[in-house]
This record gives sequence, C-alpha cells and structure tokens, in this order.
Amino acid sequence: MKNSAISERKNQSISRGVGMTTQIYADRAENSEIWDVEGRRYIDFSSGIAVVNTGHRHPKVIEAVKAQLDRFTHTCHQVVPYESYVRLAERLNGMLPGKFDKKTIFVTTGAEAVENAIKIARNATGRPAVIAFAGGFHGRTFMGMALTGKVVPYKVGFGAMPADVFHAPFPVALHGISVADSLAALDRLFKADVDPARVAAIIVEPVQGEGGFYEAPREFMTALRKICDQHGMLLIADEVQTGFARTGKMFAMDHHEVAPDITTMAKSLAGGFPLAAVTGRAEIMDAPNPGGLGGTYGGSPIGVAAAHAVLDVIEEEKLCDRANTLGNRLKQRLQSIRDDTPEIVDIRGPGFMNAVEFNDVKKGQPSAEIANAVRLKALDKGLILLTCGVYGNVIRFLAPITIQDGVMNEALDILESSIHEVRAT
Repeated sequence: MKNSAISERKNQSISRGVGMTTQIYADRAENSEIWDVEGRRYIDFSSGIAVVNTGHRHPKVIEAVKAQLDRFTHTCHQVVPYESYVRLAERLNGMLPGKFDKKTIFVTTGAEAVENAIKIARNATGRPAVIAFAGGFHGRTFMGMALTGKVVPYKVGFGAMPADVFHAPFPVALHGISVADSLAALDRLFKADVDPARVAAIIVEPVQGEGGFYEAPREFMTALRKICDQHGMLLIADEVQTGFARTGKMFAMDHHEVAPDITTMAKSLAGGFPLAAVTGRAEIMDAPNPGGLGGTYGGSPIGVAAAHAVLDVIEEEKLCDRANTLGNRLKQRLQSIRDDTPEIVDIRGPGFMNAVEFNDVKKGQPSAEIANAVRLKALDKGLILLTCGVYGNVIRFLAPITIQDGVMNEALDILESSIHEVRAT
C-alpha cells in the first residue's frame, strides 16, 4: 500500500475543506513514533495537535479502555448514567484553579466545550455579548468561528458569523502590541462598540494555540480578572490546547494568580479518545435548566475511562516536571541554533508548549515560507512538525511529554539540520 495511492483516493472521496498537513498515512503508533503504511518511521512532534500528551497508546490508557469495553460502550449519560462520569467530574473540580465550589459537564470536542461555555455564561449573566482576542482559536463551529480571531482559513466563505462577538488585540510584544495597548483597546471597545453591562464573558487562551503560542502576560490576565469583576462579566479560560501538563503545570492558568470562572478542556484530556469538559463555579454551571446542556455522546464511557488513566499517568510519571525538563532542552538547542541563524526572531513557550518564529531578514517581515520550508525538510528526514501563527511563520512543538530521551535527541538533531539546510538554500 502506497501513501500516494491513498492520497488519490482521498482526493476523490473526502471534501477538500478537510486540509491535511502531510500526505503520510498512519499504520501504527507508539509513544512518540508513528509508522506509515509504507513502513517508514516518523518522530511525532505534533501529538495529533496536543492530544496525546501521554504518548500514543500509553499502556495504562489502553488497559483502561479495554476494561471499559468489556463492561459497556454507551448508554448516554443523560439516560442511564455511570459512576465514572461523576468521579471524573469530581477530579477535575478538585484540580482546576480557584478556591470555590465547582461543577463540570462532559461533551465530545473542544469546539463543543467552547459553545457550552458561552451558553452557560449567557444564561448565568443574562447578557448576550462576548469578547475574544485577535489570533485566538476556539473551534470551527459557528460560535467557535465567530470567537476565533483569524479569518483564513477558518471563516472564509461561511457567511455571517453569530452576532454580539467582539475582538480586541492580544498582547504580543514581538509584534508591537503591549499589555497597555490591549487594555486600551478594550476600553475603546466599551466606549465605541459594546456596553460592558451587555458583556457576558471574556474568553482567552492562556497561551494562544493556532495564533502562535504567545503566552498571556501575567499582568494582562490579572487585568482581565479585574475588568470582569468590575463589570460583572465572567472570565473563560480556553485550556483546550494548554491543559494537562503541557505548560509545565496541570493547567496554564496555574501559572497565574487569578482563576477563571469557567474553563474549557479537550484534546489531551482522554489521551486520544474523544472527550471534552467545561468546569466552572458551581452556581454558574447550575444556571441552565435541566436538559439545556448535554449531548448524545457527551461523556462517552470510553473517553471517561481513558481520562481517568491519563490523570493517573500525569501524576505517577510526574509529567509536569517532565514537560519543564523537555521544554528547557528544546529551547536551549534552539537558542544555540539562533546564534548563527538571524531568521529566528523568537523562541518561547512555557513547559513543553514551545515555538520558534521566523522572519525574512532582508524584508524584516514574518516569513511563512521559511517556517514551511523547515517543516517540509524535517518531514523528509522523518520529523513531523506543525506551523501556526497569524502570519504562518511559527513552528510549534507538541511532542508527547512521554517522549524517550533518545528519540528527543534524534528529533533535535533533525530540527537543527533542517534549519541549517533551509538557510543554505
């Protein structure tokens, strides 16, 4: 079986709207490695976009799923509930930041978690408007698209977006936007476009994902908390990509001194099985009437079983500490490359949620061409990388936190040689 042959079949049978970063078709995977249908091995620095923080097919996750398969696979929790759903909610309620009572619901995808967070916020506050940030990504559903602060490719051609969604600039010092600039823009927004008394919530990624792995400064998050408290708004933290040890703490908001009112989670929660969650202040989460929240597959018993195993693995294998160790190794290697690579303008990211940003030195502008050339060169050498950023000039690193030291070293060597070869062309 050949990748090219499958790709031709894909072109005939799957909508072109489903974009694909590579044309290699997976046959099997283990921890940080993937083998394609032609038998070629790749080191996976994407983790299915931050999904398998605990690695592909972690033995404890697979064991938990197999055990659940032998009991039952689906009842719909809203029809015949199960204790594991309740116990997972208890665990998340206890570990998310904020010294207040919390409650949780489970859904299936990150976009669905975001949709429900907005529903809950509007119901709890009786207000319609929501504020998000440029560069943010919150999903491909209609509300997710409306909240997302990037037009191409997410909004193009899909018509009018839901109303009462407003955007403010996200502070990125590298691109000339300070915390003061962002806060001033919010103030102008309140004066020119939306009465703060109509705003139900501000939603923010503690570290922007698709937007470029820019970390929200601590003073910015503190200021958002103050603004929300002043005007009776809710603060929603979108931790879909940042959660579960990726940033060196269980959640990215653990790096800040303030807590959100609502948190959305998905991706690595269940180690490769579909599961998402919304957790928030108990009184806020209880605002909707019974039946207002839920979904047929929400809180799948398979995903819930996997999630329990994921939380156990993170604790037992000390993956928060491991994320910090790996991230430091990666950033140190990138810094050594940067010493003779002026195209690298920034190296950043907490824990093992890291990125490198490239500029065209001659033009003094962000260069998606360089970033993509490095990605393709690395892929040719057996390393899977992802790009991101509003300008497409950022390579993000999302390897499993369980990656073996030897494989990590191999990946770093491939990355370095790929950057140097692209520079030489």
